[in-house]
Amino acid sequence: ALESGASPRQTPCGRAAAGTVGWLAASYFAAVEFTGLPTVSQSTRRGIIEACLREPIKPNSADKLGLCPLPLLSVAHIRMLRDRRADRPGAANNRLKYIGSMLSWAVEHNLIRANPARDVKPLRYETSGFHPWTREEVTQFEARHQIGTKARLALALMLYLGVRRGDLVTLGRQHVRDGVIRFVPLKTRRKKMLAIEIPIVAELAAIIEASPTGDLTFLTTEWGKPFTANGFGGWFRDRCDEAGLPHCSAHGLRKAGATIAAERGATDRQLMAMFGWESSRQATTYTASADRKRLAAEAARLIAGDRKANIDCPTELPHRIKAKG
Repeated sequence: ALESGASPRQTPCGRAAAGTVGWLAASYFAAVEFTGLPTVSQSTRRGIIEACLREPIKPNSADKLGLCPLPLLSVAHIRMLRDRRADRPGAANNRLKYIGSMLSWAVEHNLIRANPARDVKPLRYETSGFHPWTREEVTQFEARHQIGTKARLALALMLYLGVRRGDLVTLGRQHVRDGVIRFVPLKTRRKKMLAIEIPIVAELAAIIEASPTGDLTFLTTEWGKPFTANGFGGWFRDRCDEAGLPHCSAHGLRKAGATIAAERGATDRQLMAMFGWESSRQATTYTASADRKRLAAEAARLIAGDRKANIDCPTELPHRIKAKG
């Protein structure tokens, strides 16, 4: 492809004529509303939209959606894209979400009259997301990966700092000053340069000092280079498998940290400060769950106390009182 002078990665967007869905997508990808998104978000959103553009416009058709004229794009097309991933409801809803965002942008810029995705509802399904590690699972991982290994360092950084893997792979000693690590989360960097500052507790400091680290990042690949976020996720997945925890993941440690902190009394504001959440909604998920657990325990103790009181109470009244009765 390189020798022929052709682009090694041609997409429906690059081949589409003006006024088609593919042309609209190319215009959207060049717009500031799209380029202003975090790099990871751009990659995810673009990948999903381009996959939709490559699909047949209807069953058994040779025509692709990217070549469909915009005036012909209908609710039925959007519903079709959603339903083609009905076996994976989360993926189906992501299609609807990102295509809908692109079409909303098009309406705002007078490229189409209406957004057909607005009339297609997301699929309803139940999910708890990534599995949150239990304390027993953390102990099991630690037993397999001792202090001084890269795997143990990765676990400690995620557990004690509560960072996303995209931020984890960028952190190094240059981010630490006076025992506090300071960084701006990648997810919010383009919207708000609000730094997170987290003290490095003694347990984490000891693990860092006992572990091999890179020059600019704590964690490096076997070639001494910083990890990419996806590369780290795959590498850590293998370390979980080695510890007999195939159902655990890097993101699940973030949930575990929030759960443990909430159960030990952390407030919404404290969780927001540590995990970089801009609203209390996410924090309340953990604190409300912890509150329910504490309240249930207190209720159980009250029930047990009441039963004990009944047991301790004499079953026959004293003779003098019985006589008065």
